[in-house]
Amino acid sequence: MTRSIRTLLPLAAILGACALTVQAQTPLPEPTALVDQQHCMFCHTPGAPFLAPSFHQIAEHYRKLPDANVMLEQKLRIGGRAHWGNTSMRLPEERGGPLSPEDAHTLVIWVMSH
Repeated sequence: MTRSIRTLLPLAAILGACALTVQAQTPLPEPTALVDQQHCMFCHTPGAPFLAPSFHQIAEHYRKLPDANVMLEQKLRIGGRAHWGNTSMRLPEERGGPLSPEDAHTLVIWVMSH
């Protein structure tokens, strides 16, 4: 039995890694009310650049950067200069009003799931 467990452990690790990869590539359900309130789709789309990078491009660009979520949440809350391209993030007043830290976190987690 010990030999069977030693044989199965590497397989379990591989399957677990595959499950995490699939999970990271499957976007979370869209927080539609927040996306609509903040007019996200005026500049972004899920898969292709429009006036600004797609959600997928944003996720790919920031996925491996430490503290990227914190920086992106702050950018959502206060707006800011463009990180690439020429389109800056609109100020909250121009997008649908102030965004709470919790709502900013929800949007960033959703975008990073792309």
